Amino acid sequence: MFGAGQRTYVIAEIGANHNGEMALARKLIDAAKASGADAVKFQSWDTTLFSREVYDQNYFLQDDYRDRDDYTLKEIVEAFAVDEDQLAELSGYCREVGIDFSSTPFTVPQLEYLAGLGVPYIKIASMDLNNPRLLRAAGRTDLPVLLSTGFGTLAEIERAVRLIEGEGNRRIVILHCISLYPPADEEVNLANMDMLAGAFGYPVGFSDHTLGAEISLAAIARGAVVLEKHFTLDKEMFGWDHKISADPRELEVICRGARRIHAALGSPVRVVGENERARRDEYRRSIVCARAIKAGEVLREEDLDFRRPGTGIDPMEWGRVAGMVAARDIPEDTVIRMADLRPNSQ
Repeated sequence: MFGAGQRTYVIAEIGANHNGEMALARKLIDAAKASGADAVKFQSWDTTLFSREVYDQNYFLQDDYRDRDDYTLKEIVEAFAVDEDQLAELSGYCREVGIDFSSTPFTVPQLEYLAGLGVPYIKIASMDLNNPRLLRAAGRTDLPVLLSTGFGTLAEIERAVRLIEGEGNRRIVILHCISLYPPADEEVNLANMDMLAGAFGYPVGFSDHTLGAEISLAAIARGAVVLEKHFTLDKEMFGWDHKISADPRELEVICRGARRIHAALGSPVRVVGENERARRDEYRRSIVCARAIKAGEVLREEDLDFRRPGTGIDPMEWGRVAGMVAARDIPEDTVIRMADLRPNSQ
């Protein structure tokens, strides 16, 4: 499903940007499909995502969720979570629309439920790079595993890969990821994609938390087989990922770019294409005479010039042409043909 030579698979990461509203979730699916995405992905977390200590602190990572007294963190998690029935409904709606559906699991039962729904891949979030139960369960599904590497050292990434492989699953895509929302351009380090591919021998992709479409397109051009991008209908909407998400216009740019870049990357084999060959003679140069030449005259180097079109003698042959004899009168600025020349017998 994911491999070298294939077009980048673009995932519109809806996550929790549905804000717990199924009608909004369907609108997001429709917009992702219209923008050209290959898949939408949700997140299957529930209140077990955090310990009581976190809920007691009533604090989350984004500024929107600090020092608020009109709700609690637990209330927001409960409101934004999607249960199994909702996931099944969303999966069915995606089938109707014609776009792949998946969701990131955060527990083994969530993962097993998604596998039962027939998702085409399992995504392991960066926070679970050190979750042996979830990694092993992902390996047991024999589905492709998209392993996000945010926060991870090389040793931690290798340990996670080995846990998945230990279950007999080698259908792994390693997603380069910077777990900042958003990272500065200088923190993105897209060159890590090449390093990860070399270190582990698996296809690589990019989970993009940057603003705009430019870095996504750069990752695609660098060879990302998967591009995951947060997606929203409105960056100003209430919720914790909207501000760093792509809107439909940006997602369309990314998806269109994925197709054009794939077509443009082509093959490493050097070829001159048919269309290019057809125009070669029009654009290249031939040997022409820089002055009128009389029959019987010996051509000198200074008698020769190189001009369009390229239908005559290749300029690289000028050393051989110089010293030959004109077999006929050749007007000035005429493309010289070999039939116009004869060897110099002297």
